Amino acid sequence: MTNIQTSDPRSLLAKEVPGLPPFDTRLIIAGEGMNQANISIESSPPLEEVLKERRAVVHRDEEEKDYEKSSEEKSADMPTTGDRKVVFIYNTHNRESFLPHLPDVTDPNSAHHHEVNITKVSEKFAEALEARGIGTKVNNTDHMGILNERGWTYGQSYQASREVVEAAVHENKDIQYIFDIHRDSATRENSTMVINDQPYARILFVVGAEHDQYEKNLEIAWTLHELVEEKYPGLSRGVIEKQGPGNNGIYNQDLSENAVLLEMGGYENTLDELYRTADAVAEVFSEWYWKAEMVQGNE
Repeated sequence: MTNIQTSDPRSLLAKEVPGLPPFDTRLIIAGEGMNQANISIESSPPLEEVLKERRAVVHRDEEEKDYEKSSEEKSADMPTTGDRKVVFIYNTHNRESFLPHLPDVTDPNSAHHHEVNITKVSEKFAEALEARGIGTKVNNTDHMGILNERGWTYGQSYQASREVVEAAVHENKDIQYIFDIHRDSATRENSTMVINDQPYARILFVVGAEHDQYEKNLEIAWTLHELVEEKYPGLSRGVIEKQGPGNNGIYNQDLSENAVLLEMGGYENTLDELYRTADAVAEVFSEWYWKAEMVQGNE
């Protein structure tokens, strides 16, 4: 429950000694401006802080704006997965929110909301994938509420979300890719990139290294990072690998070799910026997905 391991004193000191937490975080690929020193440390706020009621503001244009740039180009012969839902999206830390939408909040550790949060980004990501013919299912389980009901701590979030992923994989054999989407704790300086005069929320791929097939997950993360950078230079902050005390180390990625944990934006980004990024990632992923499907179909 506490992530303290008696055999490893770092687990006791990790949260107290500056510079020690990154010891168990390996920077595999560094995006623009990314280095070992500015890797954000995953916070574990008290659950009561996460669950607090707060006022949130969302501008109408952020809800209605269409970021699916390719939607006008859709045609009857566009490939589609039909009724198959091949992508599964969920949010382990589903109440992670953004300071620009929380007018009464200034502390990043309090950037949480029951409705205006990272789940909205997952929904936009799913919409963008669906628009490109890729059947997608978004799970909207309130894991924070489940933690509260069970008397668990924030540190047990992945234990709660694991049940959702296991059920999804068991019930839907069509699932090929699994995305766990988070909001990073990075500052705006590190979490934002201007591309074609438009601000985008940057992304970071996280791979847990404490299971046997993690290299498969790393391969997927590496590939997506390179493809994103090719089309949207600077959008990806890179790929990091986590293990050891103070980290989950698995992130449910042992349930699928195509599981991806994606940190999208930071607490200072707006939904407008995040939606733009969600569409960009969906565009890149869908192009890669359909090329892979075409190759497999010709084998």
